[in-house]
Amino acid sequence: MTIRVLLADDQALLRGTFRMLFDSADDMETVGEASDGREAVELARARHPDVILMDIRMPEMDGLAATRLIGEAGDLSAVKVLILTTFEDDEYVAEALRAGASGFLGKGARPGELLEAVRTVAAGDALLSPAATRGLIRRFLAQPEPCTAAVHERLECLTRRERDVLGLVALGLSNEEIAERLFLSPLTAKTHVNRAMTKLAVRDRAQLVVIAYQCGVVSPVTGAVRPAVSG
Repeated sequence: MTIRVLLADDQALLRGTFRMLFDSADDMETVGEASDGREAVELARARHPDVILMDIRMPEMDGLAATRLIGEAGDLSAVKVLILTTFEDDEYVAEALRAGASGFLGKGARPGELLEAVRTVAAGDALLSPAATRGLIRRFLAQPEPCTAAVHERLECLTRRERDVLGLVALGLSNEEIAERLFLSPLTAKTHVNRAMTKLAVRDRAQLVVIAYQCGVVSPVTGAVRPAVSG
């Protein structure tokens, strides 16, 4: 299956470089280029890409606003947004996750890492969260937006095991790592993750991370998973 990629960056040279990279991959094709966030939203509606590679800092409309519009659009629910950022100085990461981004990657990533990142996000299978990213998430979600009553109600529908899995997803663990931690098979761990996503009405693991911090499943200060009291 070919992954359809839309490029959103105000630098034409970067877009051209990314296009050559993706078009050279057997399982990817570039379906459009946007120079600002507004154009990215318009092209997303016209081309329906699987993944948008989105820069944050762009003229007219930045990548954060564009990501929010895409995340709120019902007709774009299948579109994943991969944010390109600089970990050291970009404080928009947590807000991008809240806006609906499926993951983020540094602009200094190697070509192979970028290709794998797009495949990962397209599959909806894992948030990109190496050690530095996990720390960044904890830092900027230390004062999260309050969890809504609707989300709290859905959270109460999780079983104890699903809540445990939710907490481990928020720590950046893969299905294999969750399985090892909870003495499960990777397939069973993935099943629990998928059930949690269904019950919480989210489309990928990135949104599970946001909910886990907002609703106190994971402590933003210590990064510790708080045990479930029922379920």
